Amino acid sequence: MPHRTLARLCLGLLAVLATVMGASSSLAADAPERGRVAIIGVPGLQWNDPLDPKITPALWRLVGEGASASLSTRVVPPPNRGTSCPMAGWLTVSAGQRAGAPGCEPPRPPVGGVVPDWAALTGFQGTTGYNAALGTLGQAVADAGGTVAAVGPGAALGAADKAGRVPHYADTPEALADPASFDLLVMEADALAESWSAERRDADGIPADLDTMDRVTAVFEADHQIGAFVDRLPADTTILVAGLSDTSGAAQLHVAVAKGGPFRHGLLTAASTRQDALVTITDLTATALRLLGIERPDGVVGRTWENDGAAPASVEETVAVLADQNLASKVLREVRGPFFAVFVAVQVLFYALAAIVLRRRRSSSSGTELDAASSRVLVAVQVVAVLSGAVAVSTFLAQLVPWWSVAGPMIALIVTILAFAGLITGLAFAGPWRSHVLGPLTVVAGITSLTLVIDVMTGSKLQVNAVTGYEPVTGGRFYGFSNIAFAVCATGTILALAGVAQWLLGRLGRTLVVLLCAAYGGFAVFADGWPGWGADFGGVPAFMIGLAVFLILLSGRKVSLLKLLLVGLVGAALIGAIAFADWLRPADQRTHLGTFVQQIIDGQAMTVVWRKFSSMIGITVGNWQLTLLSLVALAFLFLVLDRPSRWGASALGRAYGFAPTLRAGLFGALTCAFVGFLVNDSGIAIPAMALTVAVPLTLAACVRALQLATPTTQDPPSTPAASTAPPAT
Repeated sequence: MPHRTLARLCLGLLAVLATVMGASSSLAADAPERGRVAIIGVPGLQWNDPLDPKITPALWRLVGEGASASLSTRVVPPPNRGTSCPMAGWLTVSAGQRAGAPGCEPPRPPVGGVVPDWAALTGFQGTTGYNAALGTLGQAVADAGGTVAAVGPGAALGAADKAGRVPHYADTPEALADPASFDLLVMEADALAESWSAERRDADGIPADLDTMDRVTAVFEADHQIGAFVDRLPADTTILVAGLSDTSGAAQLHVAVAKGGPFRHGLLTAASTRQDALVTITDLTATALRLLGIERPDGVVGRTWENDGAAPASVEETVAVLADQNLASKVLREVRGPFFAVFVAVQVLFYALAAIVLRRRRSSSSGTELDAASSRVLVAVQVVAVLSGAVAVSTFLAQLVPWWSVAGPMIALIVTILAFAGLITGLAFAGPWRSHVLGPLTVVAGITSLTLVIDVMTGSKLQVNAVTGYEPVTGGRFYGFSNIAFAVCATGTILALAGVAQWLLGRLGRTLVVLLCAAYGGFAVFADGWPGWGADFGGVPAFMIGLAVFLILLSGRKVSLLKLLLVGLVGAALIGAIAFADWLRPADQRTHLGTFVQQIIDGQAMTVVWRKFSSMIGITVGNWQLTLLSLVALAFLFLVLDRPSRWGASALGRAYGFAPTLRAGLFGALTCAFVGFLVNDSGIAIPAMALTVAVPLTLAACVRALQLATPTTQDPPSTPAASTAPPAT
């Protein structure tokens, strides 16, 4: 297909997206009527704490009457640690953006109506990479003519205005003036945080975990504090309960409950996560402002808590379901590192063994050279290669099974992944397509592409708590395409199209085949970038450039730097148009794409870009395992598969001869991975996972090509020529 046709297709897609997004921007939500809101912060409270009617009657009643969810405490953690501290949690509520504190010390009460060291805390935010504006919540309420009260030192941090002032403060609920005289009440139930802070601290200043009995006692005391405060609130008060931080050395998901106002009994969700029963700490600020009828300031990045589905039949079941979410996240963090260590080691070992099989010359017992068609070792290599190529998508399919809830979760995870990979491998060899060079490759790549595209279209459920997906505790992202999922999906899409194109070229004209491939490829790009599905900012340009390389080569034309630059510009314009149209929507309906446009307007774009660039460099330099895997995979591809094998010509050259579209697909996938590496914050993780799909499936195609090829051997060395020197005398 001429590159002009490709450009028209890209521009047409851009116009359609901009038009649809622009039309949706007119659907603004009406502001609710102003009401009274009470925020109850309980640093450290988790769903797997001892919650029952006897120990925690106040919380039990709130869960039974209100809407519940797990809370991701997305704050700035202490240096070298992934946990969140109580002060950071309260400052995040204050700013509506990730905030942090210099240490993990407990908050101190106001002095003269002002939070101690407020100026230092405000200045510290400039070092975090988020530039959180402390005091945003309290200032917004004050500017709207509302009154704010705080109960407890931590609550003073959350309720203070931008100058750190807290006009109405009390140490206990009983000491507070009539709650009916305030619009926003912020209360800290600090029993857990206080007990934790008294424990012995490690070298990083993080207290040791509470033992079981101390934690039970602290939870009981926190519930008593909550009950005493709730009993004083007027009946028309909307209550928001949040476990604002960790009180342990490991990060956890926490309690979120909303009662009164628009909230009915059931589960909670938010547009920030798009996941059932999952919200974030920054959503708490946005929710309070929304309930107060106050327009959300631009610096508040959260979204409003909303009613989700119905809760389980009993409070016990609700607590159990939400505790299981925390268990899944906890187990994920424990197994992710060991899993990737095993994953990389097995992949590298497989490449080494496959290289020996392909390069080392071996004879049968009769002394004759073995041919590829009769080599059982090659059959084994092909099967293992297909299985290996199916592992990436199987890491997502594994979420269909609760592997985290069984004893030995690491083994359970590996067995589950291998089971799904084995099932996909069985499908790859189940039909007549197994005899074609690109048959198994096309099946595995096609399943990979369709699985992940359908997943983002239906809420990205397979990516939550997947070993290669999202980690809700850290809260980097909750919906759409994660960077690893993008790499796997884009590679699968391009390789699947290469396989389908090879089959179609024998039946249809080349131009029609290119158009059909462009249609599905364009849809996959659409799914990647559309805010309601993939919402992937950096993936769209990379995907478009990789797809363009494939289509140009498939059309029989040459790839040029100018063509790639033009496609890259169209891709950047496309995602820019999507982001701008997303920004036109109301602030509480935007995805991170529209939020980035607002950050550009506010002059914060470079902070975001620098943070993501630093992350990309850190992952590339720090994750030596994925860097090693990428280098080994590329070396295997170009120094083993693309060199003469023990059967004569290079295995990759044989595969290109039987299936010319493989070259277009492989170059397109590699280009996509390289550009994705440059423009995304996951760095080396993108090419590493892309190569995990591309190289094993290419190896499988090469093995089949060797089996189908006429055996060739290298010419024997010639007999040395007779000497022409005169005889010695």
